[in-house]
Amino acid sequence: MKVFISKTMIQASSQEIFKAFENPELLAKWWGPAGFTSTFHTFEFKENGIWSFVMHGPDGANYQNESIFLEIIKPHKIIIRHNCQPFFTLTIDIQDLDDGALVEFHQDFDSEEFANSMMNFLTEANKQVLERLSSIVTKAE
Repeated sequence: MKVFISKTMIQASSQEIFKAFENPELLAKWWGPAGFTSTFHTFEFKENGIWSFVMHGPDGANYQNESIFLEIIKPHKIIIRHNCQPFFTLTIDIQDLDDGALVEFHQDFDSEEFANSMMNFLTEANKQVLERLSSIVTKAE
């Protein structure tokens, strides 16, 4: 297994950031790298709930995704198991600090080989996802 960590500070509270995860309309606006959009088919934001969606790439390609919410601790933690290629578990930690909140993504990939081959892409893609999240929650204030 290979763990990949991405993190950022966001000028919002953990409650505000958590709302951007639990609200499918907001989540669809920022989930994915820049230029991607998503169409959600199933979104059961509860433990053992299913999240099925298609990410639409800027090049017109579609990427089917199927995940299960393994754990949800409002407003500080969400653990998601991605049940299709690439297989991984994503732990999202949201920690309140004096000047906002620290958001950390811990992606634990089943295949170390896949994770190593995608390191450059993951670095940039996760940076863009967190920037899009920040943009959504700071606009809402």
